Amino acid sequence: MSQQGESGKTRFLVLHDYGMGGLWWWVWADSAEAIVSACAEVEVITDPEDVVRAETWDLEEVHLDAPDPNPLSSLRAKRDAQRGQPGFGVLAGRERVYLRWQEDGEEEVLLMEFGPDGRRLRQVESRPDGDAIRTTAEDWPFNPPFDLHDPQWVSMEIGPDDFEAAWQRARREPAS
Repeated sequence: MSQQGESGKTRFLVLHDYGMGGLWWWVWADSAEAIVSACAEVEVITDPEDVVRAETWDLEEVHLDAPDPNPLSSLRAKRDAQRGQPGFGVLAGRERVYLRWQEDGEEEVLLMEFGPDGRRLRQVESRPDGDAIRTTAEDWPFNPPFDLHDPQWVSMEIGPDDFEAAWQRARREPAS
């Protein structure tokens, strides 16, 4: 559900979801793909109910090709910086992506499964004592999407068999 403008561009509802909140805009562009290709860490919202609800909000309208500075400038700059790096876009568009993530200085390791929208579907938290806890999207109060175009994730990729083996070994933590 989008609107066609006089310039031949279409208006899309766009969200930069940072977990505890998000920034929303109406973005005029040639396509939803053009927006995601040009801007890091955004998603184009296509759910008709969400789009109708957003019609009642007072959102800024931005043209994707507007000169800087504009609300999308930092997200465009981030995408431009990513574009020249090895691995850019390699994980985007896949039905499933599996990553192994360990924060610097942390002993815990996260194995994560993502859907094509970059949201976590399942996760295994491996603890230093050998314990492993498995969780699903229903367990997380926030589940912002990971930008699967970002080349930083490529070096963390694991195979689905590695994830499934860890998932089977992990225990489900009882709900509190």
